[in-house]
Amino acid sequence: MPMTADHSQVQTTTPVDLGAIFVSLELSKSTWLVTALSPGSEKLSRHTVTGGDIAGLFSCFAALRQKAQRRKDKLYPLVVIQEAGLDGFWLGRILSKETWIESHIVEAASIAMPRRHRRAKTDRIDGETLIRALMAWKRGEPRACSMVKLLTPEEDDNRRIGRERKTLIAERVFHVNRIKGLLFTQGIRGYEPVNRDRRQRLDELRTGDGRPLSKHLKAEICRELDRLELILTQIKAVEAERDALIVHETPETPRGATALLGIRGIGPEFATILYTEGLFRHFDNRRQIASYAGLAPSPWQSGNVNREQGVSKAGNPRLRATM
Repeated sequence: MPMTADHSQVQTTTPVDLGAIFVSLELSKSTWLVTALSPGSEKLSRHTVTGGDIAGLFSCFAALRQKAQRRKDKLYPLVVIQEAGLDGFWLGRILSKETWIESHIVEAASIAMPRRHRRAKTDRIDGETLIRALMAWKRGEPRACSMVKLLTPEEDDNRRIGRERKTLIAERVFHVNRIKGLLFTQGIRGYEPVNRDRRQRLDELRTGDGRPLSKHLKAEICRELDRLELILTQIKAVEAERDALIVHETPETPRGATALLGIRGIGPEFATILYTEGLFRHFDNRRQIASYAGLAPSPWQSGNVNREQGVSKAGNPRLRATM
């Protein structure tokens, strides 16, 4: 008996009349991959631009608009999406200045991905995935992806104070532990490199077997102290900038940060992190704050299984650690 093909399961493409050109940007240090879906076309077009070449990127955008205009006799705007990553917000700010470009920055972890044990990942696939997520989000699907708020240069710059201090504190801990470790190998305990008399005490130290510090070991520790003292000086400078922004009220002092300092138990560093990392934004309710900080619950419910996995840890780690 001859076999007949069942065409009922064949997937067909439904033409969609788009009101804009949807563009995704896959950014890397060397090249930028531009993936576009234009009105009147069912295929994605891909173009490569040298990384950091803004003029080349806008030339590519202009070519996409001209091609769509020839096809539909209409000049379409662009809706552009890119992942939040190494390039920060500077590119999004440039694109947002153009009236014919609607720029969005997406949190990459919010996009649904295949759950196969091993999946293919290329810039071409990622560009197409971003296009699909953007179109779903523009259709009004709120859970298609999560868009990142574009920070102003001032808001982005204010976060540098708390983040730099955290980096310097980590470097201070490293050098202190390094010095203590070197001395511990010689049987010396109780030396505190952060004390003001660190140089004087170093000359008075004796090893566990009663010897003074050897020449090269003492020279190495002195160089470690030089680096430590530089870091201590930088920490004081950063804290002075923090106090000038938060503690000492000036016309530039944010009102929210001043209000935080009025709460008993909250000091300058705590108030700086809370405000610059999260509370400078507008939140509609406490659930949004918990989600942004990664403190929202993560239930696991399926059939008879119903348990909590703890907080999601999917938000701002600096804000979460402070809260």
